[in-house]
Order: sequence, then structure tokens, then C-alpha cells
Amino acid sequence: MSPRRNARAIMPRRTGHPGAGGRRPSARGKTRALGQHFLRDQIAAHRIVELVHPTADDLVVEIGPGRGALTTALAERAGRLVALEVDANLATSLRERFAERGHVDVLQADARHFAYAALPERRPAPSGRVLVVGNLPYSVAKPILTSLIEARRCIDQMALMFQKEVAERVAAAPGSKVYGMLSVLTQMACDVELAFTVSPGAFAPPPKVDSAVVHLRVREAPPVPVDDPERFRVVVQAAFAQRRKSLSNALAAGLSLGAERARALLTSSGIDPGRRAETLSLAEFARLANAWSP
Repeated sequence: MSPRRNARAIMPRRTGHPGAGGRRPSARGKTRALGQHFLRDQIAAHRIVELVHPTADDLVVEIGPGRGALTTALAERAGRLVALEVDANLATSLRERFAERGHVDVLQADARHFAYAALPERRPAPSGRVLVVGNLPYSVAKPILTSLIEARRCIDQMALMFQKEVAERVAAAPGSKVYGMLSVLTQMACDVELAFTVSPGAFAPPPKVDSAVVHLRVREAPPVPVDDPERFRVVVQAAFAQRRKSLSNALAAGLSLGAERARALLTSSGIDPGRRAETLSLAEFARLANAWSP
């Protein structure tokens, strides 16, 4: 299966690194700043690997390998493995550990800004897939997901570990209290499955919260037609910017519309102006975006 090149969806624009203030001289300081908790449970590691079923034809990109629990399992299965580690000391340690495995490349790189578009060229076979796997640092998980969704045309599947509450937001259905912009924009790009939960004891040091793994299969095309992906993103962002308000009030403020025009836009899209953003389906957001003219 070749990488998806036709999927269309829009994620929020990239934001600054929330934990990037100041230099930190040690690996321990860097990973603590990123909110990194190293996976040590081999059962959990193998469950993550099994979600994407890497083969000798596939390229696997691992984000945040840390101390290598997932790296070891992936190296046994993948035709080629590229591990992206932002911390210099950890990257050096992993290079030494996997030095005799020619199909494993450890790069010191920031996963938020990596050149994912070049990944298909690294596949060991033209028919192979591009798979992304990772235990994402809590503090930069959402920017990393944003970058991956932006690069979706070059990726087939992902298995990503998040803080559980973030994973639930990614997979949330309309009507849920945690359904939001992240849910809508990710689900426009991918088929999303909340695969399983991982307890704090699976990590060193143990976090104070549970984690969860999300399995993302990149869509060939969005599940509902969207005339302009950027316009769709803007409408979704405006709708959720003031989620406690009615849609008409939120859109009037977020899109700089008058109250009457906002109500008319919603009515013409078949949506009750008194509803709230978290109740809208992907199809309703698409109709709304398609009807709006900036």
C-alpha cells in the first residue's frame, strides 16, 4: 500500500513549544521539561507495535524513543526505522545501542518540525508503508500531532501515546464534553480509534495520570466534502473559541459577523442557531463552512 497522497484536512496552525524556555544542560532536565515519561512495559510496547503491523517493506518513524523500549520492538519488525529524539544525550546513547543494526537511524530532531514530506523516499520497498509510532511527551503532544496531520499525504498509519485526557479528546464523538477542535480536525484527516489505556506503572518515572494509545489510519479523502479546507479550519476554530456560547454568538464573534448574519448562516445550513459547537457532526461543520463566504 502506498502512502496516502489525496487526504485533505486542516489542523490548527502550529504553536510555540510550551516548555521551551531556557537551555537545559542534561538529558534529565530536557525530558522533565518536555513532560517525558519513559515507557518500560514491554507488553504495552508490543501492543503498540501490533496496531500498525510493520513489515520488512515498511518504513517506521518513531517519535520520542527515549530509552528505547519501543525502538527495540520496532527494530525487530520494520524494514527501516528512523527514530527522532530531541535530546542529544539520549540520541547518542541510542546510536551506540543500535550501531550494529544498519536499518536503524537515530536522528537528533524536533518532531514538531521534521521534514515528513521526504519520508516516502526512505521506504525500503516502493510498495511499503510509512508508519509513525511514538510515546509523545505530554507538553508537546498536540503540536506534534498537528505536524503529523499536516504531513498526512506521506503517512499511512500512526499509533501514538498521549496523556489519556488528550487521547479522549482526539477520539471524542459529537455531544461529548471533550469533543472539540482537535477532535474535528483529526477525524477529518484520519479514522481514529482509542486503542487501549496504559497505567502509570508502565513508565519511569510514573506520571500522575493514565496514558492512552490512539490508532490513526489516514483517510484517502475526508469523510464529508469540504470546498476549502482552510475555511473549514477557520469556522471550526471560531465555533469552539467560545464553546459555552450558542453557535450564533460564537460565530458572530469569531468570524466578525453581525448577530443576524450569523443566525442566517446557521439557518441556511440547516443548523439551529441556539446549538453549541460540541453538538455538531463533521457533516454539519462541513455544510457550515461551505456556506460561509469570508
